[in-house]
Amino acid sequence: MAETRGKARHRRRGKALVIGVPAALAAAGILAYGTAFGVFGTDTRTEAEAADTPAPAWARAVADGFASVDALGQKGTYGGRDGKTVTVRTLADLEKYATAPEPYVIVVAGTITMNPVGKEIKVASDKTIIGSGTSGHIVGGGFFLGPGVHNVIIRNLTIRDAYQGVWNDKEHDFDAVQMDGAHHVWIDHNDLRHMADGLIDSRKDTTYVTVSWNRLGNNNKTFGIGWTENVTADLTIHHNWFRETEQRNPSTDNVAHAHLYNNLLQDDPGTDITSSYGNYARGRTRMVLENSVFQGVNNPVIKDAGAALVQRGNVFSGTTGRNESGGTAFDPKAYYPYTLDPTAAVPALLKSGAGPRSSLGTTPAAAAAATTLTVAKDGRGRFTSVQKAVDAVPAGNTSRVVIRVAPGVYRETVRIPSNKPHVTIEGTGGSRKDTVIVEGHASGMTKPDGSGTYGTGGSATVAVEADDVQARNLTISNDFDEAANRNLNGHQAVALRTAADRILLDGVIVTGDQDTLLLDTAAKDRIGRVYMTGSYVTGNVDFVFGRATAVIDKSVLTLKKRWDGTSAGYVTAPSTPAGRKGFLITRSTVNGDVTAGSFHLGRPWHAGGDASLDPQTTVRDSVLGAAVKPTPWTDMGGFSWKADRFAEYRNTGPGSGPAGPERPHLTAAGAAAQDTAHWLDGWTPAAG
Repeated sequence: MAETRGKARHRRRGKALVIGVPAALAAAGILAYGTAFGVFGTDTRTEAEAADTPAPAWARAVADGFASVDALGQKGTYGGRDGKTVTVRTLADLEKYATAPEPYVIVVAGTITMNPVGKEIKVASDKTIIGSGTSGHIVGGGFFLGPGVHNVIIRNLTIRDAYQGVWNDKEHDFDAVQMDGAHHVWIDHNDLRHMADGLIDSRKDTTYVTVSWNRLGNNNKTFGIGWTENVTADLTIHHNWFRETEQRNPSTDNVAHAHLYNNLLQDDPGTDITSSYGNYARGRTRMVLENSVFQGVNNPVIKDAGAALVQRGNVFSGTTGRNESGGTAFDPKAYYPYTLDPTAAVPALLKSGAGPRSSLGTTPAAAAAATTLTVAKDGRGRFTSVQKAVDAVPAGNTSRVVIRVAPGVYRETVRIPSNKPHVTIEGTGGSRKDTVIVEGHASGMTKPDGSGTYGTGGSATVAVEADDVQARNLTISNDFDEAANRNLNGHQAVALRTAADRILLDGVIVTGDQDTLLLDTAAKDRIGRVYMTGSYVTGNVDFVFGRATAVIDKSVLTLKKRWDGTSAGYVTAPSTPAGRKGFLITRSTVNGDVTAGSFHLGRPWHAGGDASLDPQTTVRDSVLGAAVKPTPWTDMGGFSWKADRFAEYRNTGPGSGPAGPERPHLTAAGAAAQDTAHWLDGWTPAAG
């Protein structure tokens, strides 16, 4: 594009409940530039042998919420990602590695039965315990995290069936997860059910805990927090599905900061278990409860006289009894960023997305069973170039083909044509910087065959024209030298062009100067959804542009000076068709080593002078560096940005600013419809 273009009582008769289905939305990835988002190599070793290769992508994920907060000498919660990865299938191996002093990523690949019944393995610090797909089951017991234990992740497991036949059991303290004085714990995407006591007990000043995307059901005392007179604990509880549970849903006693949001509490009529109460703020708890759904629950929200409970955006259907709030709590945004899903979307979102996921925690052996093509410049792979591997993908393929690219610099152009969907290109190095696909074509350069110039779209180093394509753990670059070609007419030099639907970019670097990332569609009347997460995009002029419906989430947009050393540029140039969504930048950072106040966040690109277009960029919940202009939007090609759709919401940083005529901000109601779920419209990206 040219620069001028412009989350009682019971009646039980012994019938087990089936809860939920495997699922959906991926958790947040790390953002540290150059660290492994990576992928795991084929590993023919079995049982509990340790892998020396970098931890797989799902093991590199880190917690959100209070578990992400730096405190008590711990910087967030990342589990055992810095240790070896082991696969376990026996109780002896699980206990061996979970109790070890060293960090480990422990993959549970099968059903492990606790002996004796009720055994709780004493987990040591710096551990990730994760189920392999949906096969990781812990039966008849669970895990115990004692005083001082920290940095533990428990994910993608089914922990079940320690129940001893007594509903209000006072004799058997058989929990799925019990924490006494632990800190920095992330419990995510598990199915917890039918235990003798609690599903989760967070006790004795356990703090900095996030509990997310779990299914909790078929239980009496579900999730208790407290057992202390101190008011020090901080917990985040979001996107959990509580179904057919009687009490402690959760019960939070003397919790300093309890942030509950986007949870679903469901008590269906005529079933074996009847809820006594839902969310309970006990003692001196301060609770913020947002955008949650309560269906058929008795006493859905209750508080003690000394507790503070603030409700916002919750929905109650068929509930009875107490529904209380009052007092002043706290602002969760003062501790960590988060984005609420619309309350109306919560039931469907959690029924499809909570609990273990088939693609999370997949073992190396299972991954190798997929169609895999290997690329290595030194000849150790099946192919020596990425394009040759793409060429080997059969036209019209209907299942995932993974192209695994060894570390190295691959100077070539890569095109994935529209008849080759379901392709994943992933670097196998420990860093996304280890595997680089690079070329240096620019719009105005003449093609080698003399058939004309490349044009902007044709300059792309990597072009994705097929649906359901994914890229992970690599760098895509256009290194066209503007200074050496200053007289060339057409400096647009695209690194990555997408022109298809359901494109997932996870842990990549896309770098160039002008027109770095072209997010397009196959045609003006075709949808093209793109989800980028945990990534970096670098450029200066219109370096994120096109007509796709795209979300850039938890990423960094790095601003560069121009070839002549000047600082001036534009982050986005959307060319969105009317009636569709354009670009959403959320939970990200915009910054760079450029002059303060020199960059616009965007301008409207009416490609070809098409007045029917309605360009859109929304930047929300992001950190804006000083480089962003106080008036962040500008006109383009004779079209006023004010006639199109440009807005901000809850941004922070030196480049943020108050709402005004030259800087429109969304209202809370408007922002509720401008989030990732609305943008992706039914598509939940999942790594494959």
